[in-house]
Amino acid sequence: MGRGGQDEGRRSSGEAPASGFPAWARSVAECEEEFKVSVGHGLKPEEVARRQGIYGLNELEKHSGPAIWQLVLEQFNDTLVRILLVAAVVSFVLAWVDGDEGGEMGITAFVEPLVIFLILILNAIVGVWQENNAEKALEALKEIQSEHATVMRDGELIPNLPAKELVPGDIVELRVGDKVPADMRVVHLVSSTLRVEQGSLTGESAAVNKTSRQVESEDTDIQGKECMVFAGTTVVNGSCVCLVTQTGMNTEIGKIHSQIHEASMSDDETPLKKKLNEFGEVLTMIIGVICALVWLINVKYFFTWEVVDGWPRNFKFSFEKCTYYFEIAVALAVAAIPEGLPAVITTCLALGTRKMAAKNALVRKLPSVETLGCTTVICSDKTGTLTTNQMSAVRLVAMGSQKDQVRSFKVDGTTYDPHDGMIHDWPSVGMDANLQMIAKIAAVCNDASIAHSGQNQFIASGMPTEAALKVLVEKMGIPGGSDKSSLSSTEILRCCQWWSGVAHRVATLEFDRTRKSMGVIVRSKSGSNSLLVKGAVENLLERSAYVQLLDGSVVQLDDGARSLISKALREMSTNALRCLGFAYKDNLSDFATYNGEDHPAHKLLLDPSNYSDIEKDLIFVGLVGLRDPPREEVHKAIEDCRAAGIRVMVITGDNKETAEAICREIGVFGPEEDIKSKSLTGKEFMSLSDKKILLRQSGGLLFSRAEPKHKQEIVRLLKEDGEVVAMTGDGVNDAPALKLADIGIAMGIAGTEVAKEASDMVLADDNFSTIVAAVGEGRSIYNNMKAFIRYMISSNMGEVASIFLTAALGIPEGLIPVQLLWVNLVTDGPPATALGFNPPDRDIMKKPPRRSDDSLISAWILFRYLVIGLYVGLATVGIFIIWYTHGSFMGIDLSGDGHTLVSYSQLSNWGQCSSWDGFKVTPFTAGSRVFNFDNNPCDYFQTGKVKAMTLSLSVLVAIEMFNSLNALSEDVSLLSMPPWVNPWLLLAMSVSFGLHFLILYVPFLAQVFGIVPLSFNEWLLVLAVALPVILIDEILKFVGRCTSSSGAQMLLEKHKKE
Repeated sequence: MGRGGQDEGRRSSGEAPASGFPAWARSVAECEEEFKVSVGHGLKPEEVARRQGIYGLNELEKHSGPAIWQLVLEQFNDTLVRILLVAAVVSFVLAWVDGDEGGEMGITAFVEPLVIFLILILNAIVGVWQENNAEKALEALKEIQSEHATVMRDGELIPNLPAKELVPGDIVELRVGDKVPADMRVVHLVSSTLRVEQGSLTGESAAVNKTSRQVESEDTDIQGKECMVFAGTTVVNGSCVCLVTQTGMNTEIGKIHSQIHEASMSDDETPLKKKLNEFGEVLTMIIGVICALVWLINVKYFFTWEVVDGWPRNFKFSFEKCTYYFEIAVALAVAAIPEGLPAVITTCLALGTRKMAAKNALVRKLPSVETLGCTTVICSDKTGTLTTNQMSAVRLVAMGSQKDQVRSFKVDGTTYDPHDGMIHDWPSVGMDANLQMIAKIAAVCNDASIAHSGQNQFIASGMPTEAALKVLVEKMGIPGGSDKSSLSSTEILRCCQWWSGVAHRVATLEFDRTRKSMGVIVRSKSGSNSLLVKGAVENLLERSAYVQLLDGSVVQLDDGARSLISKALREMSTNALRCLGFAYKDNLSDFATYNGEDHPAHKLLLDPSNYSDIEKDLIFVGLVGLRDPPREEVHKAIEDCRAAGIRVMVITGDNKETAEAICREIGVFGPEEDIKSKSLTGKEFMSLSDKKILLRQSGGLLFSRAEPKHKQEIVRLLKEDGEVVAMTGDGVNDAPALKLADIGIAMGIAGTEVAKEASDMVLADDNFSTIVAAVGEGRSIYNNMKAFIRYMISSNMGEVASIFLTAALGIPEGLIPVQLLWVNLVTDGPPATALGFNPPDRDIMKKPPRRSDDSLISAWILFRYLVIGLYVGLATVGIFIIWYTHGSFMGIDLSGDGHTLVSYSQLSNWGQCSSWDGFKVTPFTAGSRVFNFDNNPCDYFQTGKVKAMTLSLSVLVAIEMFNSLNALSEDVSLLSMPPWVNPWLLLAMSVSFGLHFLILYVPFLAQVFGIVPLSFNEWLLVLAVALPVILIDEILKFVGRCTSSSGAQMLLEKHKKE
């Protein structure tokens, strides 16, 4: 399907048209010859069948995505996930072999592996769901294709032929409202004019005129191919006959389809994903090294020998103890992996999307939230993003009291709302005769309309320039002495309606490209006819013989008056305003009594070549300057980008002069800045030998007349240079670049479904300043994510240190895997998530963007958390030892439960307990349970360690709660940033402590986790051991602040010397 011209080799030369034939640069006769068809007769059925065999159907290819099993496997292509998977499998096997080790009984032994497997399954489901959404942009693209076409075949007109059956060489009729079914060469116009809306393909803000005349250059952009209409665009005015030149994947929309598919195949990992993968690889090495050390330290316990005659003999191997230390290695892996990290990151990103949605930025893909934070370049479209995409009149020039005088009025307002803005210096006594005539022409010689769409939004139908003129008329009002009782209170265009009542249209002289004007014949209430004309100022001046003055008097248009009007035109054109002139004529000769189609002069209106003669000897009355104005808030947003170290590049399909004027106005370029090397057309950019040198320039850049391939090339080169690129777009033509960019941003109001589906984020208000606000939010979210990633990693370092010290000292295992899993997944989760609510730094948009390869954890931060981790290890192991060896500690009595004290030497050699003479243990209580060891005193170091384990686990939980307070800021003291700046964190700490109490004091859960309730004194000991972690980190923060400030001072002095 959609093979285009790929099978050309099956035909001999000349039998069918070549796919590279430049139809736009050839005459109609040459096109007929090339495509072997007659416009009046069309293709024969057998020729159609033959060509369908060559080109295939006129439809876009269906790209089959990866199979579900491939997507599932891809989710395990992650270092952290692989480590988790190995840990789960090993712990499952160990639970199967020996289910009652470490206080676990029966099914409880399988809790740990089952929970890890559940995490992995949920992670895979989410990943597969996201991947399945990737191809939706291609499906949306198919929806904009035409379904039917009116085709001439074998001399007969077929009105509703399925568009997919079209082949190159088919003759197609197009009418107003038709969607173009293929790329086609206009053969001839049926109406006097033909206008096509192709903005979604090219980015042009207005419908464009089409002609049947060939273009001089073969090498021209889409906008320059004025005799071509393209698949997926819409006819908004006129009708024509066309010849199909390209179908299926060879059309412009087919090329975009291929580009989207290509871009979707090269999805890059987000900066955070890369960092976590790098961290996972480092973690793998660290786990491997520590596991090996644990194994080597404890090898003496399960592998022994005797030395006889200088040689090792009598080797003994204890499988039971080997398995025990293997379990410790598994516990080490579980401790080292932050299992809760993926869930917390997802939660934080999801909360970020809600914050952004409140600012009109709708995030479609969660990782985009984080990527926004390191955006270094924003490539923005002009129309609708930097500008309002609503044409408005900004300058009105009318004639003065003498023919050597003109009056200029500044007009405010940037939307189609008639109440948005006013006209400055407007006559207080009301409109004079000259201004009245301008208002009448602007209102009546006009086919546009404006509607209210709710939420104070006004939308235009028809030509944007004509809609702007109607808004201008509303601001001008009606003549002072007129009867206002006829004005409707609910009508949006009340003044235009009033003028239509004063001058009733009886005939229209449609716009054409030759005379560049539109005229209407109107009948006044007195019954006299007149001609009202608007169009290009130069053309109207050429056909004008007179000029109307302020008081309505008409005088000869001499060279002086002509020069004065031309000067006003040049001034407005220099500011990139689109200018329209107004003229009229009362002496209509043949049309003085025209009243409809039955009038003898009507036949003159059927031939557009007569319009220039009818519109001669006109009376010129004035001109207006219009533009698509920049949004008010964009200038500040550009300044914010500059302060934040983000470069702004404007890429637009509009013409160069207009785009340059807008860029100067909004601050992309300075008012007097030399922009010769910073403003290029897409074609000029592609012709450069070294494009990267241009893209590396500081400050803003402008690319005008840009096509899809230009946008993609710019994004590709920027990404190669290490930039993180955010790309905005609204049209079908923008979709490939949106897909290719790090952050694709589609317009919510003006954007096509194709662009939205290809994007990572959608702007609900189509506003550039919303992007800048979203970048600030992204930076804040990244900082908060760094805070909880550091918090979770430091907590895991503490757990690793605890297990390593346990193994190194030879004491019984103090923390079992299921407890570590509970801490990592449940207890750590709420504080880590709450850190995502940390308030943003005030100067967050005053700092340069972080580079995507910046390290997540600096060497100093790593050292800090190694120190904290070491303390966590010492505290958890220390309290375990204290319970066994001390009856009291720091004045806190621990003997209340009646447990037996042992020496440290006994504790570290507990494996040799069976060889101790006279070793006895008295029973002790824990909650409602009594532990008795009369049968086997050595069990005191296994089953009896349950209280010591509970103390270790409680210290671990308490330290991690206090450590979350340390994570509020990387360097700022808790004295400067107290805990209540983030009340969510205090709530989260309460939740985590509550969860810990739950497993301590609910008997069933206590049995699952191998712990027992603690007394009040034991809780005092836990807090006494845990609280110093705050003091230690405060000291480390102070050292960090001192070193960073001295480093900054040295850097400042170095800059001064330079």
